[in-house]
Amino acid sequence: MTSTLVVGAGSAGCVLAARLSADPAHTVLVLEAGPVWASAAEVPAHLLDPGHLPVGPDSGVVWRYQGNIVRGKLIGGSGAINGSYFIRPTAADFAEWSAAAGSALWSFDAVLPLLAELESDRDFGSAPGHGARGPIPVQRTTDPAPVSREFALRCAALGFTEVADLNAIPAETPPGVDRVDGFGRVPLALSRGRRAGPALTHLYPALARSNLTVTGRTTVTRLMLRGSRVVGVEWARGRERGTAFADRVIVCAGAVESAALLIRSGIGPESRLRSLGVPVVLPAPVGAWCTDHPEIGIEYPGPVPESATVALEYVLELDDLELRPYTPMFTPGLRRLGVALMSPESTGELTLGSADPSVPAHIDQGYLRSARDRDRLRAGVEVAARVLGLPLRTVDDTWLRAHLGTSQHLSGTCRMGHAGDPRAVVDETGRVHGIEGLTVADLSVVPVPLRRGPQAAVVLLAALIADLHAV
Repeated sequence: MTSTLVVGAGSAGCVLAARLSADPAHTVLVLEAGPVWASAAEVPAHLLDPGHLPVGPDSGVVWRYQGNIVRGKLIGGSGAINGSYFIRPTAADFAEWSAAAGSALWSFDAVLPLLAELESDRDFGSAPGHGARGPIPVQRTTDPAPVSREFALRCAALGFTEVADLNAIPAETPPGVDRVDGFGRVPLALSRGRRAGPALTHLYPALARSNLTVTGRTTVTRLMLRGSRVVGVEWARGRERGTAFADRVIVCAGAVESAALLIRSGIGPESRLRSLGVPVVLPAPVGAWCTDHPEIGIEYPGPVPESATVALEYVLELDDLELRPYTPMFTPGLRRLGVALMSPESTGELTLGSADPSVPAHIDQGYLRSARDRDRLRAGVEVAARVLGLPLRTVDDTWLRAHLGTSQHLSGTCRMGHAGDPRAVVDETGRVHGIEGLTVADLSVVPVPLRRGPQAAVVLLAALIADLHAV
């Protein structure tokens, strides 16, 4: 029988399956809902182009949800279609994460060696806290697009500090400061001009192992449980239906689909399970708490891009705000500067309207419910207007809502915490409270909003949970 069945070959699933299957005696089966190509050489070229974001209406490699929320549905998950942004969470993020989880496992000092092990930083690999021999190539642009260069020049002219390395460890900043606010080049997961997501850096190099099997276009519809222990999964592949048994199951389907799978399997809020007609296996606050980064889009006239490049080459960080000068034009003739709130107070909720796996989950982001969040975004818009040299409009709540979007960084739907935490679904190692043999290992378990985009965090999380489970 399979030792570990991994649900989802997204960013987390790729890393976790590769690390677990490094033990020849440990058999790993990965079931992925989207396409899986037999080798890296067969991955379509447009999916490797970091200047192309394949999330438009014609994309066949995304999950779609109400509110323009999309997630990668293919080997590599969202890490195979994102902007290659690879900035680490801050030391403050890890301190809050560790406190929420009730464990030092997630403290900055504890995770720093693994962060360094995972990367091959082409610019700062020899610096303290960095790595030069890991599987993930990290680099920063050397020839920024005109819009990026202009943004950097304007930030400098306004007196903002240029930060050479946004992934620098806190020891490289003034004493008592978690990081230096300022602008800098975005660390990017790229190799030879190609997107270097976890499918390419982790899973494809491991596919030749006889103890690792990855099957695509197979949707896991329900977890199979005997009493309080998971024993396998039910799956659908076109019209075909089947089951797969395993000693343990690790769910890596992402913040939306992982939560949806648990709820469909009877693990979730009792009243909601009953309303769906799902037998209650374990009452748990699945989906009851989640966060994302609300983002205000400021559009302004500008020249058409000379060529396609990564979506984001520079950012300006100001406490819990991140200003993002996007290189592509999302609206013809207009440039866009994003103002994202990275540490919001407002939280959201994920619910199911049906137990049918083909019916998408509903995510209520809960954006802007907090007056503090609205005030912070107003402050960010004021800074953006200064940087762009634009007249500042009246930024009332109506204006904020009219320009509100999402950063596509949902997390926390299966929140991590100790057994007595009423919001917790999993423990500090990702194991589901009250269910034996079941673990969740993706952004759904992150218990706090992170002040950076989540790709580096999800790779770290998967690697650490894999190592904990390999012991």
